[in-house]
Amino acid sequence: MKTLQTVKAMFVVAMMFLFVVPAMAQKKEKEKEKSAASAAMKTYVIEREIPEAGKLTADELKGISQTSCNVLNEMGPSIEWLHSYVTENKVYCVYRTTDKELLKKHAEKGGFPINSISELSAQISPATAKQ
Repeated sequence: MKTLQTVKAMFVVAMMFLFVVPAMAQKKEKEKEKSAASAAMKTYVIEREIPEAGKLTADELKGISQTSCNVLNEMGPSIEWLHSYVTENKVYCVYRTTDKELLKKHAEKGGFPINSISELSAQISPATAKQ
């Protein structure tokens, strides 16, 4: 009986080394790659001139957002949209990406204008004054 239990235990250990350990190593490697890509990402502010942008309805803004998200999903994890600010005639979008050219590809695929792209140098707020 002990021999059968020993064989079962050895089988379980063998299966772990054959399947579980490599899967864990593969998952860890993917997390490492994702972390490295995230660390390499820079933040950009995009200015888009859109006449009467401030008059866009909630449904129109939702549609624009959905288009942007669909394009981003196609492009992969090297580009990320954080948020946008809509003003009277412009939209200012904040993105993180590993490559500035991806911002241009995203705009082209989504049909969005780009009037300027600026890399963020620093971020300040009222909390900065208290530091």
